[in-house]
Amino acid sequence: MKKLCVLFPGIGYHCDKPLLYYSSKLAAARGYEVKALKFSDFPSGAKGNDEKMRLAAAHALSQSEEQLSDIPFSDYGRIVLIGKSIGTCAALAFKEKYKLSACGILFTPLEFTFEHSALGFSAFSGSKDQWADFNSITRLCEQKGIPLYSYENANHSLETGDALADINNLRDIISKAAEIIL
Repeated sequence: MKKLCVLFPGIGYHCDKPLLYYSSKLAAARGYEVKALKFSDFPSGAKGNDEKMRLAAAHALSQSEEQLSDIPFSDYGRIVLIGKSIGTCAALAFKEKYKLSACGILFTPLEFTFEHSALGFSAFSGSKDQWADFNSITRLCEQKGIPLYSYENANHSLETGDALADINNLRDIISKAAEIIL
């Protein structure tokens, strides 16, 4: 069975940063074809501005469609989508628009990520996320039945500033991701 893993990065959080880098290494080691998307030219000043964030999400979806246009999704028996921040919105919107049977990971989702169906996905968020309200994310995950893994004092990159704590958290995150990337 052919397997595909698509990485949807964030604004400034590219696929060579720890969460997406190690997720991609894990997927490749498990026999997935990995497609790492690249986004660019986001509107400036998006943080804290709902209108600009939604424009950025639409922009990420458009770039996703361009980069994935030649992928024959029906050839794959298993598809995993992994999004980071604005990429979580693009991943779920893409899944919905193209009616993909996919599961995946939402690293530091935004509140409006959950305007799309996230069934089959798990979310990871930090209690000190400066781009999304942690209490809202917790409530939305509970309402939608989405597993949420939370990290105390972690920011939007799921980092605390303490290198050893961050490495321990990353080990935990990737261990949990391994349960999804089968």
